[in-house]
Amino acid sequence: MSLSLKGKRVALLVTDGFEQVEMTEPKKALEQAGAQADILSVKEGQVRGWHHDKPGDSFPVDGTFDTAQVEEYDALVLPGGVMNSDTIRTDTAALTLVQAAEKSGKPIAVICHGAWLLVSAGLVKGKTMTSWPSLKDDIRNAGGDWQDQEVIRDGNLISSRKPDDLPAFNRTLLELLAA
Repeated sequence: MSLSLKGKRVALLVTDGFEQVEMTEPKKALEQAGAQADILSVKEGQVRGWHHDKPGDSFPVDGTFDTAQVEEYDALVLPGGVMNSDTIRTDTAALTLVQAAEKSGKPIAVICHGAWLLVSAGLVKGKTMTSWPSLKDDIRNAGGDWQDQEVIRDGNLISSRKPDDLPAFNRTLLELLAA
């Protein structure tokens, strides 16, 4: 069964050092389903991915955190990568954007270390979610219920642990956006 997301627009929030496959695979799945998938970052220009601990490719940025309007998007995707996630969680505009998306009831899909942004934004309390295992204590200390599962959907929050979970992550994201 093919899902159509024609007319949907999704923001992928990243900074330099994101886990490349955790951005490129959801972006590809979204675009193949007909959605527009925009890369948002701290500044205009290019943003560089990583393959775990080795530099990856550069990608053009479509917009910045401080100029993006949550009303323009149907969902947010937060890829992981330790460097990306440690940087983005301290960016006031990125925090504001995810808080506005949550307040508006928009889907937020997070994978791996990307959950750090939600922890710092105060958005995990009372939520059941998963992440890279090293974030388990952070999520639990922020009031979330961390579980070791391939993908978890709690309302409009989708979470996965790692790149191996991308097929389930992408499927769950597309199904939620098509509903």
